[in-house]
Amino acid sequence: MWDWFHRLGSPKYFYGFAGALVPWLAGLCVILFAVGLYLGLVIAPSDYQQGDSYRIIFVHVPSAWMSMFVYVLMAIFAAIGLIWRVKLTAILATASAPIGASFTFLALATGSIWGKPMWGTWWVWDARLTSELILFFLYLGFIALQTAIPDRQTAWRAASILLLVGVVNIPIIHYSVDWWYTLHQPATITKFDTPSIHLSMLIPLLIMAVAFKVFYITVLLSRARAEILDRERKTHWVQDLVRSEQI
Repeated sequence: MWDWFHRLGSPKYFYGFAGALVPWLAGLCVILFAVGLYLGLVIAPSDYQQGDSYRIIFVHVPSAWMSMFVYVLMAIFAAIGLIWRVKLTAILATASAPIGASFTFLALATGSIWGKPMWGTWWVWDARLTSELILFFLYLGFIALQTAIPDRQTAWRAASILLLVGVVNIPIIHYSVDWWYTLHQPATITKFDTPSIHLSMLIPLLIMAVAFKVFYITVLLSRARAEILDRERKTHWVQDLVRSEQI
């Protein structure tokens, strides 16, 4: 098992491993999205208070979950990279950043779309919304550091420190509705002891959550493969790979 993990940390081995997984994950992703959207947009009943406008949660909630999940994962990559200097962690964090930023933007955009008819405004400086906006800026800051500093190792160390410092924002996002007065509704999905959402709505929401995670892994592996080729382009195995594909 340890030997397998050690090999997986090699960019060359990871490149082949990821390439074998991507087609299968992409197919699973399409199936999950088709099932989740059909159940959520067609089968699930209308909400007695919000009508059909509540259906935006099937995109908003998973994207909000993923915005936090991806950042925490990037912070873990940063810690591993700084402590054990595993080359692959920098590749995975760099590949994850635009995906996480996209999830965060989608969560903010869909939240604003839902907030207009529910709250009467596109935006309020609510604790949950503000901390989620800060998360978006943290993603952009990581990307900016990676591109602004010419030396790749120096850029990675600076960006890693930003990730580790910024991770304090994640519990603030999660618990903001409990710590402060906020317009954002409190937790409904995680209250399994006293459910606040009907099973007919919960099942498609959970399917969409899994679909978003599979989507993230699929895109992450694809982007990581491209990043590996860029960083390892001077190595013999990449040059041999390019020559073999040209034949």
